[in-house]
Amino acid sequence: MKISMIVAYGKNWEIGLDNQMLWHISEDFKNFKTITSGHHILMGRKTFESIGKPLPNRTSIVLSNSGFECDGVYTFNDIQESINFARESGEEELFIIGGANIYETMFPYVDKMYLSEVNFDGKADAFLKKIDFSTWDLTEKKEYDAIIVDEKIKSPAWKFKVWIKKD
Repeated sequence: MKISMIVAYGKNWEIGLDNQMLWHISEDFKNFKTITSGHHILMGRKTFESIGKPLPNRTSIVLSNSGFECDGVYTFNDIQESINFARESGEEELFIIGGANIYETMFPYVDKMYLSEVNFDGKADAFLKKIDFSTWDLTEKKEYDAIIVDEKIKSPAWKFKVWIKKD
């Protein structure tokens, strides 16, 4: 089973503020849905609470030490148990979807990264740990322009990149 992470981050590795996303890019949301649909998604409790419900057509796995429970969600307090659950369920690609602590904890297990680099430089309280790309191969890259409506940025410019760990 492949383990992948999917994340959007700003210029200074920002990923969130007050348990919320920092921008709204509808094309990136569509991309996330397309990539993760039909798969298991693994997240921390706070990320699940920010979403508010299990996402459709995905199996939600939450890592939590607080005894968190929610209908339609599989909760584990052990990383290996959560990975084994996905593997034993026949998953081919498990997606790590956040937050910052989960990305950092799970990073050693990651084989593939789906990264949205957002042209954002602003206030945040959650950050992705800086990634050293020297052990990764870039396999895909797309660039998107900012969407401006009434002279205001509706959606910042961003780049979507897919990286695979070198052998």
